[in-house]
Amino acid sequence: MALSDFVSQLDQLIADAKNAFEEVGDIASLEETRVEFLGAKNGRLKAAQKLMGTVDKADKPTAGKKFNEVKQTIEAAFQSKKELLGDPAAAKKSGATFDPTLPGVKFRLGRLHPITQTIEELKDIMGRLGFSVADGPEIEDDWHNFEALNIPHEHPARDPLDNFYLGTANANTGGDKPLLLRSQTSTVQIRVMESTPPPIRIISLGRVYRPDTADATHYPMFHQMEGLLIDRSVTMADLKSVLRLFAVSYLGGDVSIRFRPSFFPFTEPSVEADYFWNDTWVEFGGAGMVDPNVLRAVGYDPEEVTGFAFGLGVERLCMRRHGITDIREFYKNDVRFLEQF
Repeated sequence: MALSDFVSQLDQLIADAKNAFEEVGDIASLEETRVEFLGAKNGRLKAAQKLMGTVDKADKPTAGKKFNEVKQTIEAAFQSKKELLGDPAAAKKSGATFDPTLPGVKFRLGRLHPITQTIEELKDIMGRLGFSVADGPEIEDDWHNFEALNIPHEHPARDPLDNFYLGTANANTGGDKPLLLRSQTSTVQIRVMESTPPPIRIISLGRVYRPDTADATHYPMFHQMEGLLIDRSVTMADLKSVLRLFAVSYLGGDVSIRFRPSFFPFTEPSVEADYFWNDTWVEFGGAGMVDPNVLRAVGYDPEEVTGFAFGLGVERLCMRRHGITDIREFYKNDVRFLEQF
């Protein structure tokens, strides 16, 4: 068979199929028409396919391409009519039920958690005060969490009831020293000083863990910002100046700050820093001059350098900024609360 004759028959087949599908008025008639043209055994399209064997060998590629186009056209005519007659499955499969005139569905965009937002802002403020960011592991050993920080073995801070000790030991110490979830970000200052000669001016922000009973101002997991400055001739006045500048930058110029004498094993002298909120003083961190024993533990000479350190509660700062009265709200994962920030 000549290629032109084969093409002519295919053109006639398309015309017949389109007319037949247009005249169909119900699903039953549509199925009869489909079998007539697209039936796998005796359909007219199947018969046309058999005629390809009579086309000259050189014309077979062209004939095959034309046949595929005809097949796709007839199948499309069938699907279109099927959807028009209300076949839900066909409409869903092809996506023909999409109405471009309807308003779109607004995507729900996420946002950073308020604690993460606070951490990023604290980094920015302290960066402008000359502090760089350091980080350390949340699983710590006894040396970095206690011994190097001048916390003696009999100190209550080591009590198993006040820490999250792990059921494994530190292999680097022969397996006789327990590991624990760090109870303070002060561990980072030890790690930095062990590997860095002075001067040092760093902050570290991260999670810490203490088995506190959850209430409006306490939670067993919370965030701290640890600050450390080591140099020559650092004084308590430098510490108070940095904390006041930080408080004014984050909490606003109208915030009232006070410093109370306190005690920490790793600082001497030590102070507690409070801010005035809701007609009461609220503690937001501890600070002090780095104890000489801590400097010696990391190989520094306390006769040559001095320094100060401070640890501030990130949640409490965030609560002050946004007027939140219960720390537990941060960890309920209530979208109604979180989407306000």
